[in-house]
Amino acid sequence: MMIDSSQGDVTLRIVGPSIAELDTPVSSELEDTLLIITKEGKVIVFSGKVEYGQGIRSGFQLAVADELDIPVSTVQVVLGDTSAVPYDRGTTGSASTRTVGLQLRRAAATARATLLNLAAQTWSVPISQLDTNNGHVVRVDQPSQRIGYSELLDRQHLNIPIPLDVETKPPEKFLLMGLDARRSDARARVTGRAKYAQDIVVPGMLYGKVLRPPSYGARLLHLDTTRAERVPGVLMVVAEDDFVGIIGEREDIADYALAAIGARWNEADSLSSDWDLPVLLRDQATEPIVVRDEGSLEAGFEEADHILESVYFTPYVSNAAMEPATAVASWDKESLTVWCGDRSPFGVRDHLAETFNLSVDMVRVIAPEVGGAFGTKGSYSIAHEAARLSKAVGRPVRVSLTRQEEFIWSTVRPAALIEIRSGFNSDGTIVAWEYTAYHAGETAFRGRRGADTPYNTSNVRIVTANSEAPLRSGSYRSLGGALNHFAREVHLDEIASTIDMDPVKLRFQNLTHPRLRGVLAEAVSQFGWEHPGKGTPVGSGVAIGYDAGSYVAECVELVVETGDVHVRRVSAAFDCGLVLNPDAVRNQVEGSIMMGIGTALWEAMEFHGGRPLNPSFARYRVPRITDLPEIEVALVGDPATASTGAGEPGIVPIAAAIANAVYNATGNRISQLPITKHL
Repeated sequence: MMIDSSQGDVTLRIVGPSIAELDTPVSSELEDTLLIITKEGKVIVFSGKVEYGQGIRSGFQLAVADELDIPVSTVQVVLGDTSAVPYDRGTTGSASTRTVGLQLRRAAATARATLLNLAAQTWSVPISQLDTNNGHVVRVDQPSQRIGYSELLDRQHLNIPIPLDVETKPPEKFLLMGLDARRSDARARVTGRAKYAQDIVVPGMLYGKVLRPPSYGARLLHLDTTRAERVPGVLMVVAEDDFVGIIGEREDIADYALAAIGARWNEADSLSSDWDLPVLLRDQATEPIVVRDEGSLEAGFEEADHILESVYFTPYVSNAAMEPATAVASWDKESLTVWCGDRSPFGVRDHLAETFNLSVDMVRVIAPEVGGAFGTKGSYSIAHEAARLSKAVGRPVRVSLTRQEEFIWSTVRPAALIEIRSGFNSDGTIVAWEYTAYHAGETAFRGRRGADTPYNTSNVRIVTANSEAPLRSGSYRSLGGALNHFAREVHLDEIASTIDMDPVKLRFQNLTHPRLRGVLAEAVSQFGWEHPGKGTPVGSGVAIGYDAGSYVAECVELVVETGDVHVRRVSAAFDCGLVLNPDAVRNQVEGSIMMGIGTALWEAMEFHGGRPLNPSFARYRVPRITDLPEIEVALVGDPATASTGAGEPGIVPIAAAIANAVYNATGNRISQLPITKHL
């Protein structure tokens, strides 16, 4: 959607940076259109975020409608179109509501203040005598006297920056926020009207397929495309350097031609199996990063009554998104338009502009609905492939990964090796904590996330290091947070077992953080915590966590029978501050828990000789509907506290809570995931 205020369609335009920088003056070149009110009275808001199931469209609508005192149905949200929305680095880190959501609230509050000013001028009354209600400004002393927003803005063309001191509504004045609300896109999703990248069809579109190596690290030695070129319906074979692509009139034609290519490869044999990874991670570690170093470990361990050393390992895990990555590219002379389900449309735009030597204003990237991502769909390769083939043939081209290609060539959650040495006294006081984590991958931030301990100790050293990654690792829900929490929270239970202390009591004894204590107290109360003795089929486990500014505690009840683990019940307490839509937050926490159950019990990418062994849902076990436990989510945040992330924190404690419950049921301590492989 393109709306230009100079054309007279816009009566009020609110501008500002896409993310609130409340303490920093904003230069004019950083100002973007965040909200407009058209002459028809429509309210349209703009964000560079994308919608991939987390519900931000509905959340933005709800927040803007409440701030402007208008029905939710009158708010339209434009997302992820680089030609229409403000720049955004990407939809990551559970940041949409706590950053852009806040700024859109501030934009709506600025619009409301502008409308009140206009009404005050119209009626020659102080603003203090005015209020807003259902799209009207109303006189408080004469409620029958009211004027609609459209009437106030008639023949106006205002361009208003967000003032730094604009005040949003306090929670006690909310009419919509804080209440359960149905998602505005729910009907479109369940009826099939929602358009994903897989659904994009443009006139004259052709279908592309790309030749990919049979294993990680394989190099192309010989290529013969003669048979592929002769397949009826093949328009072109593109072979440039290491890139080989087929363009066909239909997707099945391109598939058939791809299979007809004669290729010989030199295959790397870097790994024999994923169980070589612990050694590899330690041996290939880069320069360590000290996250925290306080007190004296030597003194702490000398003081300790007990010293415990443990090693934990988590394997590579597939993001396993429902929708395989897809892109459609179309050139118009020297301008390029790409539709792709990517969480960073502007990143795709900038990459394509650089690759094809274009200015960024000649590249438009549109992100339709995204069928799940969980951290993947953040690379630009498929958009580049579609654009490259489209440029070669001179027509729009669609490239879509098969399910097997999605498993093999999209990014995976990095594997990790974590070593913990703790010192503690017989009364449960932790006096020394040494933590070293080796995360596969390139970004130190991934491994640091969640590595710090929330438990009290005056002697602590926490170090993370990146290791050379044999697989194409990338972001995953909570990045390294879930991995670090698994190791730490299992280790806490090992301490409790060593001194025969209830694990809940141990956590409370070493925890002063008020919000973590709050979620732990609520979770165990809701769960009805009674820690039974070991060796019964039914086990109970607990773990706490923090991520994206939010805090969570989870209690698990499960049954272990003949090597199978059945999670029966999960009680979660969640604190993300101000909650705009409780139903949406509960949905996010429940989804995180279910995803975490999969990574805890079954999920792991298996490979041999550089080749994946389980690149399909038939072989890669994800949670099924029959695995769904009873899940209770209590939201305990203070509405006076700013909103923080909801999409990721729920996943960080669940694997540890399950592992602790398995130990409680069987006496088998779990230090490696997935659990069912190590019972």
